[in-house]
Amino acid sequence: MNLASPYVPPTAGLGPLAVSLPELIIGTVCFLIVFAVLWRVLFPRIQQTLKERTEAIEGGIEKASETQKEAEQTLEQYRAQLAEARHEASRLRQDAQEAGAQILAEARARGEAEGQRLVAVAREQIEAERAQALQTLRAEVGALAVELASRIVGESLDEEARQRRVVDRFLTELEAEAPSKATP
Repeated sequence: MNLASPYVPPTAGLGPLAVSLPELIIGTVCFLIVFAVLWRVLFPRIQQTLKERTEAIEGGIEKASETQKEAEQTLEQYRAQLAEARHEASRLRQDAQEAGAQILAEARARGEAEGQRLVAVAREQIEAERAQALQTLRAEVGALAVELASRIVGESLDEEARQRRVVDRFLTELEAEAPSKATP
């Protein structure tokens, strides 16, 4: 049994790594066919996929950049609104302080007016009581003066007109003496 084996020329010292020429040609042709198929079919798809990924990445970067710009604009708007709110709060606080000061001034003015009114009422009341006391005192002094004068003169001063003249003259003399005694 002698199987015919392909002719393998002896190669000097390569051993199991020695390749025969027909195998080399067939391997090279198969490699070129596979490479051509890959070049025509698979390589464009790989290129397309890489291009899509590149566009997606670039689009993502652009979208992220736009989103960042929008976020910055929104942040600026919020900062402006916050500054405006702080300004408004400051204005409201100042208005409230002014209103409080005005209310306090009005209350103070009302208090002063009420105090002046009470003082005026008290003065009027004191003046009325003084006038009443003076009138009562005049009547009592008149009665005492008439009685004293009756005792001194020895005659009766029953007549009312005479009594009045005597009392008025006596009180006038007393009032004339009072200021001279008051000023040294």
